[in-house]
Order: sequence, then C-alpha cells, then structure tokens
Amino acid sequence: MSVRACVVIAALACAPALAAPAAAAGSGGSGAQVAWVRRAAGNFVGAELRGDGAGACAVLDARLRAASGHRTCAQRWNAKLRALLRIPGARASLRADAHAIGSARVAVDAGHEATITLPTPLMAGRSRFVWSENCWMLSG
Repeated sequence: MSVRACVVIAALACAPALAAPAAAAGSGGSGAQVAWVRRAAGNFVGAELRGDGAGACAVLDARLRAASGHRTCAQRWNAKLRALLRIPGARASLRADAHAIGSARVAVDAGHEATITLPTPLMAGRSRFVWSENCWMLSG
C-alpha cells in the first residue's frame, strides 16, 4: 500500500461525522467529540469485519502503528484479523459492536481521552481513544 493511500485512509478515519446522531444519554463531551469517537470506533470495527489491516491501523494511535519485528502495522493486523475472524462467534461479536456504536455511552475525560462502552472492548480489554493527530485515535 502506498504512503498516499495510507494518508487518505487516515484522513477518512479522522474526518468529522457530518450527520452524527445525538449523543446517547449518559455520554460526556461535546456532540462533536462523541460523534468523532463513534466514527473512529465504527471505522475500526468495520476494518476488522473486512479483515483490513491497513484500515484498522488508520485508526490506531501513532505509537501502535510503528513497524515491529520487521513487519508493518498493516501486516501485523492482517495476520491478527485472519486469525480473529476464524474464531467461531468473532464476526457476530464484531457485528454486535458495530450495531451498538451509534448509541454506546462515550465518556470524554479532560478533552483528550475518551472511552466508548461496547459489548466487546476493541483492544486490550478496553475501548480507549486519545485525541492525537487532530482526531480521535484508538490507543492501547
């Protein structure tokens, strides 16, 4: 994948939602912040469902996108997603998350950290985002 394609994917992941739904009851932060976190979560879950490692990486915070063990972020995530999607029930779990994102509780802390409450946490047992690179990025 070209650097330009990665930049385009990252830009799409960071674009504000133009027709974002109203914040769910109990969500904290501005409507725009809540919409951006939901969009980022939706982009990540969508990439997982497609088995798209580059798409998943486009939503990750920069330190999580770094090459490791002579493999790019996309290569690592492609392998991880192939294995994940072979697990019975994994797609159903991801679809449940995708369905829940629009009404999930989003909590924004101090304007630069946010969490979204989903049936299955997105990464490392939790769904935490940081405001980075002028958009909300999934953090570990």
